[in-house]
Amino acid sequence: MNRVLLGVRGLEDAASVQKVLSALRQIKGVDQVNNPHPGQVEVVYDSSLTVMDFIRAIRSVGFLAGML
Repeated sequence: MNRVLLGVRGLEDAASVQKVLSALRQIKGVDQVNNPHPGQVEVVYDSSLTVMDFIRAIRSVGFLAGML
């Protein structure tokens, strides 16, 4: 399993966090998604995925993200 920590702009409340986490959990191959600190999302995933897959999913729900 691979792991990445992403910074996400606009994760200011619980609803925003849940929206982003839900979008990431829907991606086949994502094993685990966490919000370890405000503005951050940690994704554990298999090798069939890339970080850009997560950034696209986050953008699709209205947020900007990048690797930390």
